[in-house]
Amino acid sequence: MSRFIDIHTHHPTGLHRELRAEGRHPWKADSDEEIFISSEAEAIGEIGLDYACSVNREKQERVFRQQLEEAQRRNIPVVLHCVRAFEPMMKILANYTLRAVIFHGFIGSAEQAQWALGKGYYLSFGDRCAKSPKTIKALQVTPLDRIFVETDESTVSIEQIYHLIASLRGISIEELTDAIEQNYNRIFRENEQ
Repeated sequence: MSRFIDIHTHHPTGLHRELRAEGRHPWKADSDEEIFISSEAEAIGEIGLDYACSVNREKQERVFRQQLEEAQRRNIPVVLHCVRAFEPMMKILANYTLRAVIFHGFIGSAEQAQWALGKGYYLSFGDRCAKSPKTIKALQVTPLDRIFVETDESTVSIEQIYHLIASLRGISIEELTDAIEQNYNRIFRENEQ
């Protein structure tokens, strides 16, 4: 297995460390099915708020809060989906004490990044970050001890995304790989129960 860590993928390969996360996506927040998170889950995710989709915002927020409560109870991290809902999400998160918060597929601004980082949260970047100058700035202000890399739904390999992120940061692949491995171990390996 390679040293690359894909913190969020919809296309697991088994070639790298790929996070096992379970949860109800905000697009499915109006489902009447019970939310079930198995004991095998390393994190609860991809959960959050998506104010660009048609699902009622109140339902999204209710389901999001339920899953945050479960993550807090189990002391496991959350992987967040956030679309056009950054400020409301930050206000909701302030009510919970969570092991770790990872904003997946972060494409926000440097100001949003600094707000999340100031709370001790992590940001995960994929290949889409290179398409936006504001997100490149966000990537550049994110300390290496708060960064992750992901493929999400992309067909671009995790190796290519590591190269992209390292290039945008002006660092070596080795430095990025070491930092992400330390971040992963800090969240998922230290103090395992």
